[in-house]
Amino acid sequence: MKTLAYMGLCGGLLLSSTQIQAAEPHTRSHYKVPYAKSAPVIDGVADEAIWDKAPWRQIDQVLIGDGLKSDDFSGRFKLVWTKSHLYLLAEIVDDVMADHYADPLEHYWDDEALELFVDEDNSGGDHQYNHSAFAYHIALDGSVVDSGPDRKAHLYNDHVQSRWQRTPEYTVWEAAIAIYDESFVDEDQSAKPVKLKLGKKMGFMVAYCDNDGGLNREHFIGSEEIVPVNGDKNRGWIDASVFGEIELVK
Repeated sequence: MKTLAYMGLCGGLLLSSTQIQAAEPHTRSHYKVPYAKSAPVIDGVADEAIWDKAPWRQIDQVLIGDGLKSDDFSGRFKLVWTKSHLYLLAEIVDDVMADHYADPLEHYWDDEALELFVDEDNSGGDHQYNHSAFAYHIALDGSVVDSGPDRKAHLYNDHVQSRWQRTPEYTVWEAAIAIYDESFVDEDQSAKPVKLKLGKKMGFMVAYCDNDGGLNREHFIGSEEIVPVNGDKNRGWIDASVFGEIELVK
């Protein structure tokens, strides 16, 4: 059985590989992503006809927190693709949207954020401090943060372009995601995203950091039902094996 060693983002003791073991493989969702002949405009409006072709998937698995009510949070998303980007549309119902930390690299997981997990080659496994997969935290101001191999937070704003707008019923988020493979090196200005093609499969998951105005997020809600390890379901930032699978189709 695969073992992992990590320190939780919200603090805690460093656990050795003998103290924590990866859970049995969970049942991965499978999502077929339709092709878009024309790229959606990232404006938080989502009025392009291509979005009607894509099915909704719920963001309804509580990974951190208790007592979540539907009027506090509910969410869903859909995806389309072009050769250059994966495109996401999310509808989020959230009674309070809070951004406490001015520095985008400080406690970025505790501020309100839409989080996108991407595993380009669908290989799963550890990606905590490497780029085998990415866990993009998209803040309300559009900053995109993940941890790098140096164990420090970095901005990846050129990887994900996003925009959100509120309506009376919900908040609309749109994002264009450039897909990078595991050869990506931080600060390498020559790095290029991969070209997407029909039939490609990738690991993918969406989650939301729900902060109702305090110093810490109250809830963390994802699109995948994650088997806990030692009671902990917050494993997406460590192990890409808990992501769902997406397939690029016509």
